[in-house]
Amino acid sequence: MFDLPDDEILPLSLQHSFWTWSAQKRVSPIPIKRAKGVYFWDVNGKQYLDFNSMTMCVNIGHGDQRVINAITRQAQELSYAAPGMATKPRALLGKLLAEITPGNLNRFLYTLGGADANENAIKLARAFTGKHKILSRYRSYHGATAGAMALTGDPRRLAWEPNLMTGVIHFLDPYRYRSTFHRKNPDISEGDFALDYLNHLEEIIQYEGPQTIAAILIETVTGTNGVIIPPAGYLEGVRTLCDKYHILLITDEVMSGFGRTGKWFAVQHWNVVPDIMTMAKGLTSAYAPLGAVAMKDEIAEFFSERVYQSGLTYTAHPISLAAAIANIQVMQEDHIVEWADHMGGVLHRLLVDLGEKHPSVGDVRSIGLFGVIELVRNRETREPLAPYNGNSPEMIALRQYLLDHGLFIYTHWHTLLIIPPLIINEQQLTDGFEIIDKGLQLTDKAIEA
Repeated sequence: MFDLPDDEILPLSLQHSFWTWSAQKRVSPIPIKRAKGVYFWDVNGKQYLDFNSMTMCVNIGHGDQRVINAITRQAQELSYAAPGMATKPRALLGKLLAEITPGNLNRFLYTLGGADANENAIKLARAFTGKHKILSRYRSYHGATAGAMALTGDPRRLAWEPNLMTGVIHFLDPYRYRSTFHRKNPDISEGDFALDYLNHLEEIIQYEGPQTIAAILIETVTGTNGVIIPPAGYLEGVRTLCDKYHILLITDEVMSGFGRTGKWFAVQHWNVVPDIMTMAKGLTSAYAPLGAVAMKDEIAEFFSERVYQSGLTYTAHPISLAAAIANIQVMQEDHIVEWADHMGGVLHRLLVDLGEKHPSVGDVRSIGLFGVIELVRNRETREPLAPYNGNSPEMIALRQYLLDHGLFIYTHWHTLLIIPPLIINEQQLTDGFEIIDKGLQLTDKAIEA
């Protein structure tokens, strides 16, 4: 079954696959053969340095034998159990998660990934509060299912409107570099900046009626839409507003969780405990598909005598749970969260040095090993190198240059996302930046005087 010549992988994949996020005639996939650590290789033996953890998810790196062995053992012992059954991996993972999640997030609903984790978070919030509306941000991405796409603020939802979940209202991210409120006073203090965006959110809460709002859902650190890090006081202020108006706070840690920011979860940087927290990606480091919804005890207890009307055939799949257990144990044994925090300082220095060298770099941001390079045509006007929800010849050429030189990285509009496996070392990170450094010579030529 697995005896297929390497040169048939690409043509057969193109012949029979329907590709997501793609026009089918324009797909150009890399025919990948194997992966190990922070690298992967195509069928021709070309090595790529993985600066995107594949899909921002392979946190512990590729090919860790400890996780592979755990999956194999679980498959041999119990490959599947119905969602209503108790299993050893279900018991162990719940205990492990309760130890690393903040506050009293002690109960966990297991899903297949981030999108359905977010959808179930909304179901829980609406049932618990008896209210319907959900507030989320314009630069957010929460998944591609109908409910998660409605929660998403970015343009990916537009193609599917109006056939999406109702009751979602969007508000603005505290995006300092492109602040709507501070174009003429960019030097405003961080505290005042945060307060202006909290006032904006509170005004929307009042307009919409707090008695109608079940939850505010945010990516703790905005991910693909710019790695927007909340300013000091902002996340605490959102928590205060939620408490004031009896609204649940849901944090989407699908991308920012499991060490990505140098903490187990990004909310821990601000000592904020949400009512519900969603996770996926780094939960198993993508060795198996899994998402989870963590909730406070009182939300779980609300359903003590009430039926929760939802479920999935593969809820708490034993193989995925075993992968998650092994993944967390690897992170603990190898001190990967602490390493990500340490390497975050290295990433910050490399980003700052790159920004000072290249006039096409408008801004750089990072927290832990979660970074972004924002490219512009003009530093004064901050005109992006590609339009909002668009591309440009310069960005296309840059991405191709990076791929040609063995660097796999995600470009989003006018940004480069730096999201490598958390096991990356300083030399490997520097190697990637040397390729980016040379590639940015292409974008520097686009600078307007």
